[in-house]
Amino acid sequence: MTLALTNTDDAYTTNPARSSVIFHAVPGIYFYLRMLGTILDASFKVKRKKFFEEDWIESSLAIIRHLERVDCRFFVNGKKNFIDLDGPCIFVGNHMSTLETFVLGAIIRPHRPVTFVVKESLVRYPVFGKVLNSIEPIVVSRKNPREDFRIVMEHGKERLSRGVSIVVFPQSFRTRTIDPEKFNSIGVKLARKTGVPLVPLALKTDAWGSGWPIKDFGRIRPERFIYFCFGQPMRVEGNGKKEHRQVIDFISGMLEKWNRI
Repeated sequence: MTLALTNTDDAYTTNPARSSVIFHAVPGIYFYLRMLGTILDASFKVKRKKFFEEDWIESSLAIIRHLERVDCRFFVNGKKNFIDLDGPCIFVGNHMSTLETFVLGAIIRPHRPVTFVVKESLVRYPVFGKVLNSIEPIVVSRKNPREDFRIVMEHGKERLSRGVSIVVFPQSFRTRTIDPEKFNSIGVKLARKTGVPLVPLALKTDAWGSGWPIKDFGRIRPERFIYFCFGQPMRVEGNGKKEHRQVIDFISGMLEKWNRI
């Protein structure tokens, strides 16, 4: 199975390969066992201060390999829209599952330094929290919008000044749909304040479902294809309302297209 997410091609598509009967019948068991092994290894390296950028890329690639091993298929398009940029950018995307947090490192980081805006609870996770902390995320509480805004503006400006791009998920919760009323404009405001380009990111990652009682360990559904599409970069002008609308329209349009497939 060839995995070429680290090259400079504009797109990547999983080469279909049927898993074994056992893996196909119980994809979740195989995937979570492999995933936990990958995260434990990464956490061990972080603890020993031997976890570097290439290790993050490799661990993210490993998560993709584990998913592909149970017949999940990735379709990634529009990479050139950020690969060809001269400096850092802000990725603004919808948030559907745990999957994107694990694998975007393999898609973006080979081409530019990147980190995430994340909720505080994620960096407190056992094992995974240590790995996430190693990439210097911007941590918000999701309890005090005014304070969260200040943190994103202040820390976002600092990260961007060092050439580190930022992934922002404006929705406060994971959902398979996009509600314009609940899709805040914090990414657009950060792009406006710093003058860096904004890159819309549409994704469909419900192949990794939500679980109960542990939300992050849901059912793995290989029949649901995994999509990532990066839109054309834009500069925020004026109050940013037009660009915010364009981001929402781009994501909504891609979701409608993918849901028809």
